[in-house]
Amino acid sequence: MSPSPAPPPQSAQLRADCGRCFGLCCVVPAFAASADFAIDKPAGQPCPNLGADHRCGIHTELRQRGFPGCTVFDCFGAGQQVAQVTFGGRDWRDAPETLPAMAEAFAVLRPLHELLWYLDAAVALYPPADLRDELAHARAETAVLTAGDVAQLRAVDVAAHRARINPLLSRASDVARSPGGVDHRGAHLLGVDLRRVDLRRANLRGALLIGADLRDVDLGLADVTGADLRGADLRGADLRRTLFLHQAQLDAARGDARTGLPATVTRPPHWTALTLTPVRQPSRAGAPARRGRRR
Repeated sequence: MSPSPAPPPQSAQLRADCGRCFGLCCVVPAFAASADFAIDKPAGQPCPNLGADHRCGIHTELRQRGFPGCTVFDCFGAGQQVAQVTFGGRDWRDAPETLPAMAEAFAVLRPLHELLWYLDAAVALYPPADLRDELAHARAETAVLTAGDVAQLRAVDVAAHRARINPLLSRASDVARSPGGVDHRGAHLLGVDLRRVDLRRANLRGALLIGADLRDVDLGLADVTGADLRGADLRGADLRRTLFLHQAQLDAARGDARTGLPATVTRPPHWTALTLTPVRQPSRAGAPARRGRRR
């Protein structure tokens, strides 16, 4: 029997450190008024909720104020890399002319840092020596790219680099999941009830699981790389051995105290608010009781 995957190393380099960033995730991306964002914001324009200290003024109320999309964004440490390394601590508020270049650097570094996170997670899956060496080489190559200056970052073809690394990540997944389960790569499973589907060792890379019902489902050794779990119901699900599961995916989903989680992530605070409205008693004899509904 193969050993359980080890928790990927939690490098501080790959964890967002908002205290060392310049609020770039609140400035660089554009977003449109929708279920995820309460307002429109053009790319490169600071969000009106961003304070002078580069902190979000409504951070503790983002979901209540209509900004759940902000709560599930993860820069994988790219923000502080741009702020403290690429630009040496120079603040765009003090030097507004640097902001366009910072935005360019952030757009490149964010996916590169995400790849570093996946490569670390792949190495932790006990791959064969030859594959481990390839993964280590790919990580070192990616790390070199992240250390470049603005001109060097501008020259990076992120899509081509990702295309070279993804087959390695897939191979690591195949080995860890062997003999493998159902293949739902890129599947559209929006709102689907999957409670009776065996998803152990499943390939769910890039699957759209928005609003899917995964209550009490065992996702042991299932690969969820890039899976969209927005609104997915994970109450009671077992994710303790799920492969390539990162915090932002959980933050976008719904779960509860029974959801089994690996040690590398934390239980999202909003999960504790997920309750079932009690069934109302009939107000008079013969009146039908109203069914409870999820909130």
